[in-house]
Amino acid sequence: MSAINFNLFIRVFNSILNSVTSPTFYNIYIKLPTQNTPLDPYIAENPKFYPFFEGALGALDGTHICAWPPVSDRSHYCNHKSGVSQNVLAASTFNMHFCYILSGWEGSACDGVVFHDAQVHDFEIPEGKFYLADAGYPLCDVLLVPF
Repeated sequence: MSAINFNLFIRVFNSILNSVTSPTFYNIYIKLPTQNTPLDPYIAENPKFYPFFEGALGALDGTHICAWPPVSDRSHYCNHKSGVSQNVLAASTFNMHFCYILSGWEGSACDGVVFHDAQVHDFEIPEGKFYLADAGYPLCDVLLVPF
């Protein structure tokens, strides 16, 4: 990829990222589950899942996306596989719709720290509800992680 095409790609990518994370877009299109969110039929109609996952809203996990931070910040973005990335937290419903995304954390940040930041700022999980998560997340009332 030539330098001109790469610069154009970066500008377009940044423009799209700024658009979908703007308050105007976020407040209209992002809908977090509420206390009254009905149990997903995928759970309710399957005897393998119901009643064991009653209250489950979906699943969440972190993923690493390649990043090109300034050289001065590069060491913070080194992940556990020696790559340079940012850690992105994403939550989805059982219908495979994203209901929450938090991006921008350094690749060196562990999943539990990113999750804590999301909860402190704007990721609210209704009482009695929970998300399925992997072992990289803390044991708590709002996450069901493997033992």
